[in-house]
Parts: sequence; C-alpha cells; structure tokens
Amino acid sequence: MTPFLNRRHFLTQATSGLGSIALASLLNQQRLLADSTPIRPNIDPAKPFASRPPHHPAAAKNVLVIFCAGACSQLDTFDYKPELIKRHGQPMPGAESLVTFQGEQGMLTKSPWAFKPRGQSGKMISELVPQLGELADDMCFLHSLTGKTNTHGPGENFMSTGQTLDGFPSMGAWATWALGTENENLPAYVAIADPRGTPQSSVNNWGPGFLPAAFQGTEFSALKPLDNLDIPAGVSPETDRATRGFLERMNQRHLKQFPGDTELAARISSYQLAARMQLSVPEVTDLSSESKSILREYGADDSQNILKAQFAKNCILARRLIENGVRFVQLFNGAYQTGGEGVSNWDGHKSLHEQYSKHGPVLDQPCAALLRDMKRRGLLKDTLVVWMTEFGRMPTFQKGASGRDHNPEGFTAWMMGAGVKAPFTYGATDEFGYKAVENVSTVYDLHATILHLLGLNHERLTYYHNGFERRLTDVHGHVLNEVLH
Repeated sequence: MTPFLNRRHFLTQATSGLGSIALASLLNQQRLLADSTPIRPNIDPAKPFASRPPHHPAAAKNVLVIFCAGACSQLDTFDYKPELIKRHGQPMPGAESLVTFQGEQGMLTKSPWAFKPRGQSGKMISELVPQLGELADDMCFLHSLTGKTNTHGPGENFMSTGQTLDGFPSMGAWATWALGTENENLPAYVAIADPRGTPQSSVNNWGPGFLPAAFQGTEFSALKPLDNLDIPAGVSPETDRATRGFLERMNQRHLKQFPGDTELAARISSYQLAARMQLSVPEVTDLSSESKSILREYGADDSQNILKAQFAKNCILARRLIENGVRFVQLFNGAYQTGGEGVSNWDGHKSLHEQYSKHGPVLDQPCAALLRDMKRRGLLKDTLVVWMTEFGRMPTFQKGASGRDHNPEGFTAWMMGAGVKAPFTYGATDEFGYKAVENVSTVYDLHATILHLLGLNHERLTYYHNGFERRLTDVHGHVLNEVLH
C-alpha cells in the first residue's frame, strides 16, 4: 500500500495539517503574523486618475522603464567575465551537449567588444555601449536575475506583467491604479514604442489586464501625432468647445439623476481628459522648442543614422513626459521581427556582431543623453529609471552559428535614480555568465522593489479577480533591500 493510501499516514498528515491551520489562526488573532489584508485604492469614478497616497513614504514619484526587446546579451554589455575571455573557443565545462531554445551549443565565445573600467568605481562595461558606460557611477546593477521562460513573447509578458500568459495587468497599470497621477492634463501611464514598431508581445506590455481599462498605457511617439486627437476637418474651435460644453452639461444632468452610475462617471472623466489632451499633448510632443545642443547631445540630428535620430526623439519625449509629471513611462528599444531574426531587435542568434554593431549605437548615445539630461534637471531625485530586457543570452555561440541563444538562468538589469544605491553591484552569475550564483534574484523581486520605491506594499496591493487576490508579484517576491538607500 502506498503512503497516500495508508490510514496511519493519512491520519498523521491530517492531524499536523489541522494543527498548522489552528496555529496560523491563533497567531493571526494575536497579530503575530504579517498583515496581509489587501490595500485597495479608494478611486472616485469621476476622478480615476486623482493622486492617491502611497502605503508608506515613497522614494520615487515616477518610473521610467527602458526595455530592450529581443533579449539584449548581458555578456556583450554589462556583465564582464574574464574567464569567458580566457576560455574562448573551448567547450563549457559540464555543458558540452547542452540544448537550449534553438538547439545544441557550440564553444564558449568572448564578446566581440572589449570591456573597460568606467568611472571612479572602475565598473567593467563593454565598448558596445561606451556612453552608457560613462554613467556607471550612477548605476545600480542587478547581475543575478532569473526568469521563467526562454521564449520572447512570454518573456516580455513576464518582465512587464509578472506573468507569462496574456491578459494580466502591466506594472505601469498596477502603479497608476494604486497612485493615480499628479498631472491632470496627460495620461498617468505612457508607452513609447520603438520607431520600428511594437515589441513582440505588443500592447500586453502596457495593458490593464483585469484592472479597469482606464489604467492601460497610452501609446505615444515623437514621430507621429497621437491618433484621434485633432479636431475633425470642417469643425471650428468655437464649435468644438460649444459641443463639448453641451455634452458635459447633458452628462452632468444625467449623472445627477443616476449618481451611482460609476461607468458613466468614468466615461465623462475620460472625455474630459481627452479634451485637455487636445491642448497638452501637442505641446509636450512638439520637440521644436528643444535647443540644437540638446538635439545634438541626444543624436536626434544624426542624418547618417536615421534610426538613432528617431529613437533619440523618443528619448527626449520620455524626458518631457517625466518632466510633466507622468507617473509611469515605458520606453522601448527594439521591435518585433521585421526583416528577419535580430534585424529590428536584440535577438542575436545568427550574426551577433553584425546586428549588435547596429543596435548598440541606436541605444547608447540617446539613452545616455536622456539619463545625463534628467540628472542635470534634477529629475532623478524623484524618478526611478530601470533598464531591462526579457532574459539574457548564452556564453556560448550556437552550434553552426555566430550568435548566442536565449538564457533565462542569469541576466542583468540596472537601476538609477530615486532610492537606489550607486555605484552598486548586486548578485553575480558564474564564471562564464551562464547561471546566477550569488544573491540569486527573480523578476518578482525586481517588481517588488520597484513598487516599494513607489511607496507600495507588493504583498498587499491586490485586485480580486475570478476568485483570486491577484497581485503583480503573484505569490512571490522580496524587496531587494540591499540595493536601497
């Protein structure tokens, strides 16, 4: 008889289980357990974006996420491995027949770019991103992140929503649902897609999931006007204002008759925001007021690299949005595959050197200028900047190819700005950069830390959906207190 069918074993397990339940109940009654009571924001349907207090004092008021789609290689950017250089061309010990996402692995392969010490800290950073490297003393590196998937779409979902499946709220949606915004004329949450298009998981990266639709990200771009914002042709500004005034009076009259109609209140609020955006959005997206020196610093005037110039304009837009109090901004570098694998993003399977030689300059100067500019303007005092990608890449080249396969076992993110230590390095991968081995951390930990810096308790910020108390960090995650001031 198996243990599960043994009467003695069943009674033993049942007794200890019931005892554990009773003990947990007694500890909870005596307040000896951590408080897990949900904290839900009190949202006025007529003012869904009104600023709301955090759960505890916040270090950051705003968040800027820079997301490199396609899985940017940590081994060619920020994770220096001397042993990988030393063992170049040799098999990786214990992994000679390792099969990963696309197949069997070849030999250990050092980065095509040299690493050099940067700043006063001497942090070793690749020549692929030299201008970002100059900011090493302002950065807090997380070198021991681990993921749950080695597939791009689910990987992007996981980094943006804490779940690999579609249909869950993005981190920006959670933040704006909890906190609202201090700017009444712009969306609380903005996503800026790459000039080449949206990432593979598309709007899931900034979607509301099961949270109210009002808290989804609004897609902006410095390269094209926001859709459906202009007054229709043939309608004068006077007529437009009069029509909006008439509609508002009618809506308010109806709302007084049905004061409990929260759907109508929310709809009125969205129309009012849209009306205000007709004035505020053209102003914030109009880069003509930027000086020539700023355009040059970002690379927005680069006629030789049009893609870099376009991305640079998006970087300037990101700064302007943060400057105007937008709570959460996601800036994407890289889009879903257009023109073949790795051509429009960091998915360097077949020809990493050729492809990264194009992607590196597009990212480096504009992002470095964005960070310098924000620091110069004092924006980093209240803004947390997070650089991330969906997972890392292998220290080997793929067998028969000149690129690296997917690797969620150990990869890098970095933070800068409000509330984080800098220069600082947390965690490490093994001697080849394959697996996280020191202070191993998860994406849940990263999300918990971001919410904590915004003044939010990741364990108590929950939304009841389909019988579950859902949260960004699922049932996992710990705040990385070691990286915080």
